[in-house]
Amino acid sequence: MEPELIELNARAKEEGKLYPKKRFVYAKIKELLAGQAYIAIAGPRGAGKTVMLKQLLAETESSFYISLDSSRPQNGIFQAAKELEERGVKLLLLDEVHAYPGFDVELKKIHDFIKIKVVFTSSSAISLHELSADLSRRVRLLAAPPFSLREYIYFEKNEEIPPIGFEDLLDEKSSREYYGKTIHAESLFEQYLKGKNHAFALGNADVLPLFRNVLDKIIGSDLMIAGKLSPEETVEARKMLEFIGNSPAEGISYSSLSKNLGITKYKAEKYVGLLEKAFVLIKVMPKGTNVMKEPKVLMCPPYRLLYRKYEDCIGALREDFFVEMMNDMGYPLNYLKTERGEKMPDYAMGDLLFEIGGPSKGASQFKGFSAQKKIILVQPGALDKMRRPLYLVGMLEEKLGQQIQHKMSA
Repeated sequence: MEPELIELNARAKEEGKLYPKKRFVYAKIKELLAGQAYIAIAGPRGAGKTVMLKQLLAETESSFYISLDSSRPQNGIFQAAKELEERGVKLLLLDEVHAYPGFDVELKKIHDFIKIKVVFTSSSAISLHELSADLSRRVRLLAAPPFSLREYIYFEKNEEIPPIGFEDLLDEKSSREYYGKTIHAESLFEQYLKGKNHAFALGNADVLPLFRNVLDKIIGSDLMIAGKLSPEETVEARKMLEFIGNSPAEGISYSSLSKNLGITKYKAEKYVGLLEKAFVLIKVMPKGTNVMKEPKVLMCPPYRLLYRKYEDCIGALREDFFVEMMNDMGYPLNYLKTERGEKMPDYAMGDLLFEIGGPSKGASQFKGFSAQKKIILVQPGALDKMRRPLYLVGMLEEKLGQQIQHKMSA
């Protein structure tokens, strides 16, 4: 084993001891480790995946950490794992596997010939689709999404606020009671929307340059290496993001992207799919069974703010937040679409309808629609029979059994 890897592992172990707070998903990782041999953790850059691996290293006997983004074993991952097993290591922690070409082949060999558990991370779910069919059946994919508002408050203010259940959010009496106890959380909502939803933003006053650097790395590295795009195609993907960022939330589809950017619908679909797996874009499928209908395309917060000021895009940013939180918590949505373009609610989940907007948003969008429940989510918050504060969506309880984002299984 190279001395450098041994030294970096020792340093990582000490660093893991410096972070007593754990992301909410950390408990799930520990739970799965009790019985699972292979765990893949995917999430955006800056979500805290590296810190979680170092925390595991600090808390787990006979474990070893390797960052494939910065230091690679000279003779490959398999040989390193073989030597570590001979030294008594039982848990191998591999950070940013997408930076290692052919990582899936190495992992398959480890799985077949070495008795060692492996937890590996990736900042690009694109790479996880390279897993062989045989290996993918043996890997538990786990999402490390951005902070919910509730988790951000835990890290920023050291306050543990109980979550609100989805049924309680729908119920006026229960949501009113929860609102009264957590109304102080709404004062943090604007900063959260402006980029404090990622772990690397904690303690940073100006976070948008961090996201700009992340986006540059996604386009310049992930899309070219894992996504296999040509340099010319990455230029088109960058222009597509700029167009989406400067547009309203409504009307962004493969067809509109193709028409406005002069690219084929095939390319628009390809770029959107890759950027969704890179945790930059979000797709929402229309309600109904017509598979020819195109998805609505939104941005993961706060990427829209790289193109427009907060005040100019708050409407779209609210929708970005709502859709991402609902998907991360395990409540996938559909958008509503008609041929004539009349007014309608923004989103549906089964027999529930949702409208997102500012404090003046009313019930006119629901006219002509029947549903079990019609909810208007507003910022700043208000609460009555239909209206709920939008920030409550960031306080939701994770749906039972939810373990993986739609981005990773698409």
